[in-house]
Amino acid sequence: MKAAAFVQELASYRFENAFNPYADACPDFDTDESPAIRRRNLEAVLDAAIDRGVHSFWIARDLGYRGGRRTGLALTDELHLDWHADLLGTEPLRRATKGPPVAERTASVVWQMLKSIEQPIFLWNVFPFHPHAAGEPMTNRCHTRSERLACKPLLEALIDALRPKHLVAIGRDAQSALADLELSATAVRHPSYGGQNEFIDAVETFYSIRRQPVAQAQLHLL
Repeated sequence: MKAAAFVQELASYRFENAFNPYADACPDFDTDESPAIRRRNLEAVLDAAIDRGVHSFWIARDLGYRGGRRTGLALTDELHLDWHADLLGTEPLRRATKGPPVAERTASVVWQMLKSIEQPIFLWNVFPFHPHAAGEPMTNRCHTRSERLACKPLLEALIDALRPKHLVAIGRDAQSALADLELSATAVRHPSYGGQNEFIDAVETFYSIRRQPVAQAQLHLL
């Protein structure tokens, strides 16, 4: 797989009521350069994953408006761009938005655990875009089955290229989506909506690590 070609293909996808961060510019928080920055960031991460190899492939449902919509990176908000660069040893990743950086609760918990694991892990979503309610771009909705199936070739191409030792489905929606795609994965609870402790316990058990306390100042973030 060539990372640049994959990202270019990703940027060509269009869905109604879904933001493609690799092609679309948010009128409120982006500049004209924002989609290109997100493409370069993802390309850098994917190139590093292909060159270095990954231990695990974590898959969540879809991008959120406080995280991946802004960064173009799954399970990653703007406060953890440097952490994502360190994860696979890339050059520094750039912010694509204007104004103050925005934090996401899910990303805060996920990255505390990734820091504890100390293994190369690639992060992705079953639907790698930000689906939102009609006329409400700063909301999150679950992608549809037709949207998921349209993105199946992207997911399969990544798994074939990276050949991870483990697939980890974060949340019931991701688990169901992967089962629908006939892909087997270890399922863990999604850290949002009261699932934080179960997520941490499952990850600690799977990777045989000690609990690392998550800063309370981060956990109240939405």
